[in-house]
Amino acid sequence: MARLAAIDIGSNAIRLRIVDVEPPALGAFGAGRDPALPAPPGGALDAPRFHPFRDVHADRAPVRLGRDVFTKGELEPGVIGAACEALRRFRAAMDAAKVDRYRAVATSAAREARNGDLFVERAAREAGVHVEIIEGVEEARLVQLAVRERVALGARTALLIDIGGGSTELTLLRGRGAVFSRSLPVGTVRLVETFLDARRPVDAGHRRLLEEYVDRVTADATRDIVELLCGGAGLDLLVGTGGNIETLADLCPAPGALPEGRAIDVPAMLRLLDEMSARTPEERAQVYGLRPDRADTIVPAAAILSRIVQVFPQPAIIAPGVGLKEGVLVDLAHAHFLGPDFRGEAAAVTDACVRLGRRYHFDEQHGALVARFAERLFDDLAPRHRLGPRDRILLRAAALLHDVGDFVRYEGHHKHSYYVIIHSDLMGLTPEERALVANVARYHRKSPPSMEHDNFRALSREARSKVKAMASILRIADALDREHRAKVAGVSGRIEGDTLVLEVQGAEDRALEEWTVVAKAGMLRDALGLEVRIADATPRSHPPPAGALPGG
Repeated sequence: MARLAAIDIGSNAIRLRIVDVEPPALGAFGAGRDPALPAPPGGALDAPRFHPFRDVHADRAPVRLGRDVFTKGELEPGVIGAACEALRRFRAAMDAAKVDRYRAVATSAAREARNGDLFVERAAREAGVHVEIIEGVEEARLVQLAVRERVALGARTALLIDIGGGSTELTLLRGRGAVFSRSLPVGTVRLVETFLDARRPVDAGHRRLLEEYVDRVTADATRDIVELLCGGAGLDLLVGTGGNIETLADLCPAPGALPEGRAIDVPAMLRLLDEMSARTPEERAQVYGLRPDRADTIVPAAAILSRIVQVFPQPAIIAPGVGLKEGVLVDLAHAHFLGPDFRGEAAAVTDACVRLGRRYHFDEQHGALVARFAERLFDDLAPRHRLGPRDRILLRAAALLHDVGDFVRYEGHHKHSYYVIIHSDLMGLTPEERALVANVARYHRKSPPSMEHDNFRALSREARSKVKAMASILRIADALDREHRAKVAGVSGRIEGDTLVLEVQGAEDRALEEWTVVAKAGMLRDALGLEVRIADATPRSHPPPAGALPGG
């Protein structure tokens, strides 16, 4: 058994949950599964389910971290002080409970505040709590873990709607795998702070303003989801998470028993939205028994849901009663009992990279082949580079996406690839990892990494070292498919002294690829101290065709 704690530092409140967790159930969900078996498509690896968590302690502090952030761009000093005071109380509760592991995550308010780093520093110094500011895509991943633990999706397709104070995450699930995820800057506190008077009813004009804003912000994401579904008919479930969702499920319960549990009756919610809009927040609190910090945010939450069900009509929205902190607990439990799941992580990151690449019409066959070559060289060079399994996943991501910048323009496409990757959501990668992947892709051709480059100088010393090693491997892997014609079918390497000897298999007319490998090997020599030599039964000493330069 493990005692775990999650702290969710949201835009509207800060929450603590401490639970006891038993080891996961084995068998049907694949714990102990043969690691030699291939991963299922889409990263939807069978995952062990945990027995229901046993609550030890829960606490909630009504600190609205998002107050003024979405209009002024900074966390107020008083709000930071109140948040640190709440975290001191949470730290004492975790110490008293003898927690084995904890994770504290802060979301959109801290993410968007110019002084978010100050809050993190004060939380560590004053409360002894390490706070991690996470991106929207990580929010979506964690909430998805919680939902999959609670709702038996089977082979059904579900749209997950997580409504927070500063953002809303939309995730399309097919069975246990995510096929789409997007974090949108539309949340309840943001809407209250930006558009509404917290003391007055929401009149018709402000209601139209809310609806128009929500429609505009969600338009691209809903259009992409509709295309993935080939229309709305392919959607089986709407699943909502967040405190306002739970409140709406209490106020507008769906009739009859649903196999998924509690749900919001959509027609009743739309009627309630009209009723609540006509009341002040104080009146809503009195009539519907709401906390003050729920009474002003529930109308924006219902407005967001009302616009989404316009696009994806469903009679009910499942409310499984989980949220970000439950996802954090599931993630902690996996790490505690099972350790890193590198195969599952690789499948999820690969899926995210392929989705991004397809958005920019990348050469998927070339990216996959280069990724395969890069992984093999990474393994063969392990005694020299001493990088870990997680770094192998990052190299694969960079290899898949190294040419994605072609969508912008072929000339300078390595720089465009950096820009596309660094500004895209890739589920499963932290911001630091995404920056590393973007840099590795950036240096797959042309000039090597340099401290004169802002993107490279911004990395930590350790990350810069990794970029040099991984980009040097990627250059060799990319050279093996120089013409994007799959002339090379396979490669393996062995280290002999200070030389990497490559065994290359494939078509006979691959002289250009092999010449390009040697021509682009300078960075490998600088990064890992290795020369490169091609070992082949067939001599490959022919000069390359005129004008063939190692620039690709």
